[in-house]
Amino acid sequence: MAKLTFSLDDETVGTLRRTAARLRKPQSAVVREAIAHYAAREDMMSDEERERMLNVIDRMLKLPPSGPQKEAEREKREIRRSRRTGWRPGAR
Repeated sequence: MAKLTFSLDDETVGTLRRTAARLRKPQSAVVREAIAHYAAREDMMSDEERERMLNVIDRMLKLPPSGPQKEAEREKREIRRSRRTGWRPGAR
């Protein structure tokens, strides 16, 4: 385990100490857990990213179909068949 030195403002130190005392955990454990929670949230899309992606999807849905109708019908038959039989590798 690495030892680190960094500075925190007085309010943050107070919050860390109170939280560690309330949870009956070492301050270092509270910091590790806080970083893990923060990192997990960072993997989620921000509101701006989500809005951008939804706009892209909206624009795509307004576009005319790009493939041949015959191919779309074949794909729909395959989907319906798999729903009736349940998905199993090699099942037909």
